[in-house]
Formats: sequence, structure tokens, C-alpha cells
Amino acid sequence: MFTTNPSFSIMNATTTLFRNLSLTCLLVFSLALTVAAQQTSGLASEIITTQPQSDVDFPIVSEGAEASPLRYDANDYEGVVRAICDLQSDIDTVTGMQPELVTSESSAGHQIIIGTLGKSEVIDQLVTEGKLDDKDLKDKWESFVITTVENPSTGGDQALVIAGSNERGTIYGIYELSKQLGVSPWYWWADVPVDQRASAYASSGYYTSGEPAVKYRGIFINDEEPAFGGWAREKFGGINSDMYKHVFELILRLRGNYMWPAMWGKAFNEDDPKNPELADKYGIVMGTSHHEPMMRAQAEWSAHGDEYNNGEWNYLTNEEGLKQFWINGFERNHEYENLVTLGMRGDGDMEMEGTGSLQKNIDLMEKIIADQRDIIENVTGKSASETPQVWALYKEVLQYYEQGMEVPDDVIILLADDNWGDVRKLPELNEEKHPGGYGMYYHVDYHGAPRSYRWLNMNQLPHMWEQLQLTYDYGVDKVWILNVGDIKPMEYPTTFFLDMAWNPESFNAHNLKDYAEKFLEDKIGADRAEEAADILTTASKFNSRITAELLDENTFNLQSGEFQQVRDSYLALEARALRQYKDLPKRYEDVYYQLILFPVQAMANLYDMYYALAMNKKLAAENDLRANYWADHVVEAFKRDSALTEEFHQIADGKWNHMMDQTHIGYESWTQPKGGDQMPEVNRVDSSEATQGGYIFNEANNDVVVMEAEHYYENEAADNAKWTVIPDLGRTLSGIALMPYTEQTDGASLTYRFNLDTEADSVKLRTIFGTTLPFNGEGHHVAASLNGGEEVVWNINENLTWENNYSLMYPTAAARIIETEQTMALPESSDDTHRLTIRPLDPGVVFHKMIIDEGGYVETFLKMSESSYVKE
Repeated sequence: MFTTNPSFSIMNATTTLFRNLSLTCLLVFSLALTVAAQQTSGLASEIITTQPQSDVDFPIVSEGAEASPLRYDANDYEGVVRAICDLQSDIDTVTGMQPELVTSESSAGHQIIIGTLGKSEVIDQLVTEGKLDDKDLKDKWESFVITTVENPSTGGDQALVIAGSNERGTIYGIYELSKQLGVSPWYWWADVPVDQRASAYASSGYYTSGEPAVKYRGIFINDEEPAFGGWAREKFGGINSDMYKHVFELILRLRGNYMWPAMWGKAFNEDDPKNPELADKYGIVMGTSHHEPMMRAQAEWSAHGDEYNNGEWNYLTNEEGLKQFWINGFERNHEYENLVTLGMRGDGDMEMEGTGSLQKNIDLMEKIIADQRDIIENVTGKSASETPQVWALYKEVLQYYEQGMEVPDDVIILLADDNWGDVRKLPELNEEKHPGGYGMYYHVDYHGAPRSYRWLNMNQLPHMWEQLQLTYDYGVDKVWILNVGDIKPMEYPTTFFLDMAWNPESFNAHNLKDYAEKFLEDKIGADRAEEAADILTTASKFNSRITAELLDENTFNLQSGEFQQVRDSYLALEARALRQYKDLPKRYEDVYYQLILFPVQAMANLYDMYYALAMNKKLAAENDLRANYWADHVVEAFKRDSALTEEFHQIADGKWNHMMDQTHIGYESWTQPKGGDQMPEVNRVDSSEATQGGYIFNEANNDVVVMEAEHYYENEAADNAKWTVIPDLGRTLSGIALMPYTEQTDGASLTYRFNLDTEADSVKLRTIFGTTLPFNGEGHHVAASLNGGEEVVWNINENLTWENNYSLMYPTAAARIIETEQTMALPESSDDTHRLTIRPLDPGVVFHKMIIDEGGYVETFLKMSESSYVKE
């Protein structure tokens, strides 16, 4: 036998290498080890193979043979027996062979023995006879061991033993085997397919999970209307035990143990009385949210408060009524495994009212907690310290603690983030720690100021890791609870949160980039995970810049090109995701759509819509007819948002209908808009009112002014020809030419107006033209002047002839532009701005861009982005 303990192995390897390597080499090697040590499963080792690697590897299912039976003690925990049935189903799903369930001595040559130390007779017998060492189980919290045992006295030639230190330890061991066989924890919640294999072997050896770093690790379903609530009512008839069994299983498969139930108008214990019983049978520790003390939902007070004296949720005016309310609730729930929330906040998740001062609030809170602990002792008949309790320092409650409020030693102090993933308070490093320890209430979903974020995942893993690592480093390790909103679409940050709660020390800044790939390997296959992970990571980075609900047409700078850049980046990401989706085997389409394609498409479309809205408002303010094009674009993007939502609701045969119902367009405050998503208001320009010209450009402190040709200040037409904009011609915006070409250009000109930060005697005029060839035999001439000074005349194309076909004509044609450069005197201006006047002296000249260069010009393929401007 051998032990696969990552810390032990790294320590021994490092010690050995230290004798042989220089310090530099040691540091490099240590870093590599650290990167490789990231733990995303209960075990750090992969133990399942399709073919045996040695003669003593254990056959879970050998090809062409029956599956090894699952043996357990019928007196083990009900949650363990239930999970064993899940394992039976999982093995059948993976291999097509269903193992037999055995509760008595078996004659099978190979058998999988599963049980809990001290609860399973067969496990205890293996320990007694020295076949199983209990050093990693005895007195441990939620630990498990998976090991092979030769010739066990309990029967058979070889056993694969899954043993847990307690109920959940065994359950985690069971689900670890399922996960390594290829059944994702998200198989139901994200429709992850299971890859088939004809055989499966467990590598011989001794594998231990160790204890989780954080004692209570869980999720809070919150802000669950309209999405989660609408979905549950349609599929299960409500948020009831039929639905919660899927939640409980998910938590356990992710190695969590704790849950705050959905609470928007819902009462976990009353809506379905089977709920608390079912949670206990699964092995889930139940709690209630930060403003729902003593295992009672706020909705229960809404329904029954009038039955308790005056019905006021105020301890100053209704102490006896509230006490009785809590007594009744705790009597109902006290026999289950709970982590009891203490304290009190105001009705409706508001600040407690009625005392008039902070100190009086503190005094009142101390009394409330003391009274609640008396209730616990009276109901249980035991010291309050024997019932796990937590007091949440959420929002204004943190002030009470900071001002010195006394907290009983055995109560866990639950700290909180700022609702945006930044921790507000941590224990002082150099002060005595609170004996009961500390927890952290963390958010990846939030309903509140300055703006709710509830639609899609807006969280970036590096930020989560940095803040959670800070949390753990400061000794916060008793409770980690995550507000996950509707569960979907928070699969990614939820998994990370619970993985990190299990073993924070296996994560660091150098291996975070690998996490997305590991997250996706069991969902779409290892050969596709790298590309998908890069898409997922990039989308998370984009989304963390600003939430969907805060995004609008004013978020990014339109004039500088920033808005177009971020919008185009998201559209490019959508193209990558769609390309990978189209190449997927059909069985992976649903999970890929849920985890990657839909979130990317939906956000790309949102960026596209708000960019179009920004363009619409800008051009409408300039009375530019192109505003109407962008108005239509906004309308189409808004319609596409609804179409994407409908498409999501149809996948997996409509399994997730309503799950994307969350409003996300049209916020004006932190509350969501009434009536759902609101179509942005667009502006349209009447063709009779459209105006051209009037542009005034700014240098923008970089010694260069770049002006698109159609953005002139004023123009003069010829007698029989007028200036015509040719949209989209050229490399950037457009071209502008005097048409028809059959008429003379006498009297025609374009004038551009611009500001310069510094004055110079001369500047370079760089002009970009269309690729007009010298079809007239002499070439085409233009003339330009600055501030009414002396004109400079030049020929733009006289050398683009057959004699220079390979050296000039063909290369220019391939480039699609003609670029000229003239040094021009810069006379003083008569006002605060400068004017460039340029004239075509021959028909057929097409202008694309004008550049005034004082030395700041940078050569780019697109000839630099247009400078900022205002329009008169």
C-alpha cells in the first residue's frame, strides 16, 4: 500500500531535492509542484483507469463481466445508503453494468465495501483485524479513505473499500468514485453527458481525502424570483422536496454540507413539511439566512405574525410574541442537524428599528441572542454550546461587533463581503481570536444597491480567489456560505467556491488559469476543455468589468474607439464559442450551450445593443441620417435578447424553462424595471432635417489630428457636381468624391477645422485617397492650404502606370489606398482653431482621411483612429 498525500509527497520531494539542487532550481521546482497541486476533487489522485495497470488493480467492472457488488451495512446512515444507490446507478450509466447491492457477507471474489466508521459493522471489522487503518478517519471531520484490501476477512479475494469518518465523509467518498468514473456533479443541473466505458478499474493503493479546510461549506438560494421560482413551480409544483432533492444531491456531490433555502416569500419548513426531514436524511446541515433567526423563515412571520401578540417584528414592542414564534419553530426543527442563525434584523431585510441609538441597538442585540440561547437550552435540554450557532454580521450589523458587542464564545461569527465579493471585516491578526471561530457570507449574486446583478455570472475567479484566500489566511474557516441566486447560471463560481473551501491551500495565483479547464474536462471532454476554458475565462473577465445591469450606452468611451473595441471583442468571443459549439458531438451541445454559448451570446448581444444605442444617440445629436440605421440595430438586438432567452428555455426539451427570466435591460435604480426588460429609447432623424458638416476636431495631446474625409466642417460644390459620401468605402469609414465625374471641379472644396495644443511653423499633411489610376493620361491633382495661406498642389497618382506595374501600380491596387505626404506652412489662425481647405483639381479624386501631423503620427494599417470631435 502507499499513501497519496499531496502535502506529504511535496515535502519529501522538496527535502530530497534541497540536497542536490541550487536554490534557484529548488524555487522553480517548488513552483511547478505548487501549480500541479490544485485540488478540485476529494482526492488529489486520479485512481480510475479503463485497463488495469497492475495485477492488483481492482475491477469495478471488467470488460464482459458483471460489476463488482456494492456491500454495505443496512444500519448505516440513511444518507449513505441513498448515495450507494446513486453509485449503483452511476456505474450502470457509465459501463452498462449494474452492480448488485449486498447487505450481508458476500462470496463474490471482488466487492466494493462502503461504510461509516463506528456505524458500519463491516468497516469496523476491517479496522479491528488490521485490514483498514483508521488513522485518517477516527475523530476526523467529513474525511474518507478509498483503498484496496487483499483477502479481506469479511469475504472475497479483494475489496475496494470506501470508508468515511462520519455520514458525509462516506457520502463524499461514494461521490468521489462516481466523479472519477465520469459522472459530473452537474450531470443533472447542467445536463452533462456521461462518456461510456466498457470497463473500469481502481488503482490499488491507499487514498485519503483529509479533512476539509472549512467546516461548514454551503450555498444560499436567493433572489430566486422570477427565474428559479417560475422554473420550480412549472417543473415540480413549487420549491418543494421533489425539487430540493436535486439541490441536496448537488451540494453533496460538490462536497458541500450546508444550505440556506430559498426565502423570497417562501417557508422551507411549511411550504413542504417533507423538506427538513429530507435534508436530514440526505445529510445536509440546514440553516437560515442572516435575517431569519432560529430556523424560521421570514415568510412564516408574514403568514402567522398576527398570531403572536401584536404581530410587530420588533423586539422592543413584541418580545414575548417573537420568543414564542422562535420557540415554536425551534421545537419543530431541533432534532435535525442545524446551524442555527441568531440575532435579528428589521422586517424585510432592513436595519432593526426602534431603539434610537447604536449603543441601544447593541444592548438589545445582546439581549436577543441571550434569549435565543435560552430557548435553545430549554428546547434541547442541553447547553446551548452543544447546538452549532452562527451570528451574521451583515450590512449594518457589523457596526455592533466593531463597537464591542459581546458574543458568546461558542457562537460562530459570520463575517460578510460587501455584496460584490470584497470582504468587509476580518479578525485582527495580533488579537486573541474568538473561540467559536469565524465564517464568511459571500456573494456571486446580489439584489440591491447600487444595482442588482442577477442575470448571468458577472464574477471573475481571480478576484474570488484573492478575497477568499485573504479570508482563509486570516483564520476564517468555520463557515463559508455562498449566495448563488438561482443556482443556474452560477455553476462555475459555485464549484470554485466549494472546491476552494475544501482545500484553499492548493490554489494560488499561478494555477488559477488551469481551473476553468479542469472544471470543463468532465463536462465536454478533455480534448475540448482548453479552448472552452479560454472562452469561459475571457467572458468572465469581460463580465467582471461591469455587470450587465450596470452596462449602458454611456459606459465606454465612444469617441476614442473604446466602446467599439470592447463590443467587437465580445462579438469575436461569440464567434469562437459558436465555432466550437458547431464542432461538438451532439451529446455535448446542451451543456456547452448552458455553460458557455448562451452566456457569451447573450452578453455579446447586450454589448452590441448598447454600442448601437451610443452610436444612435451620437449621430442623432448631429442630425446625421445614419442614426436611423443604429436605431434599427438597437431594435433588432433587443429582439434577439428575447429570442436567445427563448432558445435557452427550449434546450433539453424545455427542462430549464423560466431559468433565464431575470430582467436585465432598462435598470434605472437598484431595483429591476417593472414589467420586465425595457426597450431602450432610440432617436431617429428626419431626412429633411439631416445636416452635414460642422465637425471640429481636437488634437488630444498627441501631436496629431486624424479626420475622416466625410467629417468636414464645410464644403463647396461645383456648378454641376456635388459632394457624395460613399459609405464603407476604403479601410475605415467611407470615401467622399465630387460627382458626377463627368463634370469639372471648378470652385469645389472641402474645409476641415481642428484645434492644436501647440503651435508650429509647419506641419505634415498626410492624405489618404482611393486608388484612382491616372486614366486621364496625366494623373490627378489636388491643392491644399492651411488657414488661407499659400496652396500646395501635387499629383496623387502620376506614377501608377504600366511602367511601374510591379513596383507601384500593383502594390497600390492591393493596398486599396493612395497615401501622400506634404509639408505645409501653418500660418497663424484668425481664431482659436485651424482650417484645412483641400480641392480636387481633376474629376475622379476620392478622399478617405486627412491627417495633420506635428510629429505624433504612428504608422498603422488603418492610418490611426479618428481624433475626438465636437459638432456644431
